[in-house]
Amino acid sequence: MTFPLDRASELPPWRRPAALLMLMAFAMPLAFATWSALLNNFTIEMAGFDGADIGWLHTVREIPGFLAIGVIFVILFVREQVLALVSLILLGVATALTAQFPSLGGLLFITLLSSIGFHYYETVNQSLQLQWLPKDRAPRMLGTLLAIGSGGTLLAYGAIVLTWRAFDLSYDTVYWLAGGATAAIAVIAWLVFPQFESPHPQTKKFILRRRYWLYYALQFMSGARRQIFIVFAGFMMVERYGLDVHQVTALFMGTLVINMLTASAVGRAVGHFGERAALIVEYAGLGTIFVLYAGLYVFDWGVWMAAALYVANHVFFSLALAIKTYFQKIADPGDIAPTAAVAFTINHIAAVFLPAALGYLWLSSPITVFVLAAGMAAVSLGLSTLVPRHPVAGHETVLAPRLAAAE
Repeated sequence: MTFPLDRASELPPWRRPAALLMLMAFAMPLAFATWSALLNNFTIEMAGFDGADIGWLHTVREIPGFLAIGVIFVILFVREQVLALVSLILLGVATALTAQFPSLGGLLFITLLSSIGFHYYETVNQSLQLQWLPKDRAPRMLGTLLAIGSGGTLLAYGAIVLTWRAFDLSYDTVYWLAGGATAAIAVIAWLVFPQFESPHPQTKKFILRRRYWLYYALQFMSGARRQIFIVFAGFMMVERYGLDVHQVTALFMGTLVINMLTASAVGRAVGHFGERAALIVEYAGLGTIFVLYAGLYVFDWGVWMAAALYVANHVFFSLALAIKTYFQKIADPGDIAPTAAVAFTINHIAAVFLPAALGYLWLSSPITVFVLAAGMAAVSLGLSTLVPRHPVAGHETVLAPRLAAAE
């Protein structure tokens, strides 16, 4: 049974759409953050991975993201809200089973399953956020959801730091607890919340609109640049500096505390200064940070500098919510779900080949890997200058008025 979205205010606050978005934002990181925190140590200690192996693992992990366009087909038969929760359950179960596969082949298989859950959840969740949140409050609410997600991640990291050595925990135990918690929360959400019906029916077919070209380009570059950081920044902390599980997790935890403290302010800043300014600041900052990452191998500034760059990178990454609100402002309401799927696929085009290719480059020149990331940030910076100060449908880029006049 469905419940009209425009009547959601009649429900108790804890059963409204925003509450469901918050609950899912909290649940997903319990599994994913735990998987990420343990991954580099688990692959090196239990499976004997090198840079090439970790590159292949992340390439396989990103294949479902590249195939996120399949969401358009799935939502012909399954409601987006249901698909989001089913995907969370799959992510939780696959995470729980990760330690049962301590080999390259086994980890590729279980990672593929967890990645299907993660990427399909992220695709549909982004669509639901843009459909359910009003435009005037979206930047602030997205910042709040980011802070809540950081809280879930912080809980996962904190539990690892406090218990890993104190109770001599195994990878198996931690993965089971974290994955089981995510799956259980998703089941509860399925039972407690009504099925919300959006007032704008979504186009359930593949669409690729020329006027969204800048949004697509920003998504592509964001995915390529982010992959380098996700795959190699954490791996470097273990491979180069020899950090243990609790030390890596402590770094992640400190990063999340800062993200929690800044996320709402970032959302408000995007709402106040606009998407253009936010993206320019993000990409200028990220380009500088990647250059400094390369400098770690030239000047050997040490582990504390590497940790500081890791934290700063995440703070700048949080400004990426401006890409979402930029699209929300220029999109036709019925385009949100199919375009979210298309954009997620575009975001992961580079992710399918970059980790494996750069994994081999990493074996000979880690510096070059980070220099390439800095170059990608520079390209993104150039694209961000094309975002209008006040984007709307018909004025999607600063070039749009000129093109309209030419026509």
